[in-house]
Amino acid sequence: MDTFNTVVKFFRDCGPFLYPSLTMMTLGLAIAIERFIFLRRTRSENRKLWDQVLPLLQGGQLKEVHALAKGSESAIGKIVTNGLERMKSARRREDIDHAMEEGMMEIVPRLEKRTHYIATFANTVTLVGLLGTIIGLIKGFTAVAAVNPAEKAAMLSASISVAMNNTAFALMIAIPFLLIHAFLQARAGEIVDSLEAAKITFLNTVQRLGGDQLNAAERRVP
Repeated sequence: MDTFNTVVKFFRDCGPFLYPSLTMMTLGLAIAIERFIFLRRTRSENRKLWDQVLPLLQGGQLKEVHALAKGSESAIGKIVTNGLERMKSARRREDIDHAMEEGMMEIVPRLEKRTHYIATFANTVTLVGLLGTIIGLIKGFTAVAAVNPAEKAAMLSASISVAMNNTAFALMIAIPFLLIHAFLQARAGEIVDSLEAAKITFLNTVQRLGGDQLNAAERRVP
């Protein structure tokens, strides 16, 4: 019970600057949870589709690959579809690469969407906490100015303690938010790297298939 009372007193002492900090904390947590679920689902869908596509691609079954990729809403499905669509009109590696890069340019912003708000909230909460601390100190020094000298030390000590609660609460929000932001950025970066690796594998495999087909045609020429 003492712990509960201490927590209640802590929040009460933070004053009105507590509310914007709590609002940003709630929004930041909502964004973090949504982004974590999205990135986890995206990573799982990409891996599942690529495990199906790669054996077909290595076997030269491009029609089956196209059907699978086009029917999927995953990021890697979009990239593979772009590459196969471009192969209908161009066979150069550079042209196919550019088509797949267009797909990447659509996907990367979706992976990083709203994540930057978490870092913004961390910085803003810290500034709000500092503002609350400064205003609390101003009020404290103003209040003790007209107080009996014997009571000044006690009142000033209490005022400083209350003012510091704002900064303490802000840092308790900001530090985890910065760590969460770094984690989500790293997760998004891993997905982008896996997409880049899949793109290179696709291009190399398609190029090898083209070379094999050319060699087979040359062998058939008398």
